[in-house]
Amino acid sequence: MVRPEQEVIRRHVAVVAEVAATLGPANGPCARREADFGAVLGRLAGDEGPIPAHMAGVMGSFRAGLFAGGGAADRVPDNLELERWFRLMKGHERRIHGRRHAGVRIVQEGPTLAPALDARAAHPEPFRAEDLLPYRLARVPDCQRQAIHRRKVMRKARSKKRRPQLLAELERRYLGLS
Repeated sequence: MVRPEQEVIRRHVAVVAEVAATLGPANGPCARREADFGAVLGRLAGDEGPIPAHMAGVMGSFRAGLFAGGGAADRVPDNLELERWFRLMKGHERRIHGRRHAGVRIVQEGPTLAPALDARAAHPEPFRAEDLLPYRLARVPDCQRQAIHRRKVMRKARSKKRRPQLLAELERRYLGLS
């Protein structure tokens, strides 16, 4: 009964596997993989239907960042599984997602997040208390504090339950200033 739909899905899965084969550095030099990626993208753009059109749109938006740096980027390992396990800053947040926006987490928490998460690169052994003493009086930068505050206000504004409370608080604050 569902065999025709499964056949269509199998074809889509084969295309996704073909795209994945163009991404890994183990599958050849960057120039060849980029050409293969372009060929798959061109084929998908010419196909009919919403799924190939969506795949082509996603591939087109990622294309700029995927092959940035050429062959030199292939020598840089990107251990996404390791980053996920240790909740490190994700590779796509740093460099590979191919979009213009850096991501909410880096924009709002970046001034303290990036140095803290990358500290393990400069200090491979476990931190001792003496290593952390210089940072005991460190303060969160004002720009980060303000960004986090704006995020909290906007979350309240989007919530149907908390919006009236936020509006009342803002009105009280406004009337107090007048």
